[in-house]
Amino acid sequence: MTIIKNYHFNYSLIINSYKPVILLLHGFMGNINEFDEAIKLLGDDFSYLTLDLPGHGKTQVLGGDEYYSMENTAQGLINLLDELQIAKCFLVGYSMGGRLALYLTLHFPERFYQVVLESASPGLPTEAERLERVKRDAQISKKLARSLAKLDFAEFLLNWYSQTIFGNIKYHQEFADMLESRLQNQPLELVKSLRFMGTGSQPSLWEKLKDNLVPLLLLVGEHDDKFIKINREMVHVSSRAKLNIISNAAHNIHFENTLEFVQNVKYFFHETKFVKHN
Repeated sequence: MTIIKNYHFNYSLIINSYKPVILLLHGFMGNINEFDEAIKLLGDDFSYLTLDLPGHGKTQVLGGDEYYSMENTAQGLINLLDELQIAKCFLVGYSMGGRLALYLTLHFPERFYQVVLESASPGLPTEAERLERVKRDAQISKKLARSLAKLDFAEFLLNWYSQTIFGNIKYHQEFADMLESRLQNQPLELVKSLRFMGTGSQPSLWEKLKDNLVPLLLLVGEHDDKFIKINREMVHVSSRAKLNIISNAAHNIHFENTLEFVQNVKYFFHETKFVKHN
C-alpha cells in the first residue's frame, strides 16, 4: 500500500522487464483482483497496475468525503502514477472504472497511449437526467447501508446482478466466487463511492469527448442493449473511438467472455508500435 495525498492506495504492480504498463480500473463493488483472469491470459506482453478504488477493498480515503469523487480520484491516480514513475501507460476501465478511465483520458491525455472502455459511458448529458439518477442512487445507498450483515449484503448483491444489463451472469460457473469477492467490500464505503462517483454525480463528458485525441476501443456485450446504444453514440461523437460488440456477454464482458475480451485488448494495444516505454 502507498500513501498519496488524501489516499492510502492498495495496489499491485507486476513488472515484466521493458514491457509497457496497463492500468486496470474495476467497476462498482469490484476490487484489485477484478482482472486477474484477464491478466493471466494477457501474459508477459505487458506490465500491470491494479488497485482498489476509493470505497472499495483495502484502499483508504484520508481526506474528506469529497475525495471519493471522480475528479479527486482521477488526480489521486495521476499522483500514484507519478509516485511509481509511470510517465505513460495503457488504460482499461470497466463500468464505473470505465467512466473514470474516460475522465482520465480526456483530462490527462498525455499520460495514456490507448484506452479500452468496457461497458462505459460519458455520463448523463442533461441536468434532469443526472438529478433523476441521483435519486435512484440514493435509494440504492439506503439499501446498501441497511445490508451491514453479510447475509443481507449477499441478498443485495443477488438483487443487483438480477438487473437486465447483467444478462445471465448469475448462471456463470464462477458467479459464486465473484459474489464472495464482492462480499469483501464494506457497504458503508460503497455508499460513499456511489454517492460521490455514481453516474448521477459525475460531470458529463459528452462535450469533451468531441475533442478527444487518444485512441479508444469501446467494448460492449451483445446482450447489453442499453450500453450498445450509448457506445454507438460515443463512436458518432468521437472520431478516435471504435466499437466492438462482444458475443456471449452482457455488461461484465471480462468475466463472461474473458478470452474474447483479452483478444480485443491485446490486438488493440499491439497496434501501437513501441521499443521501450518508461
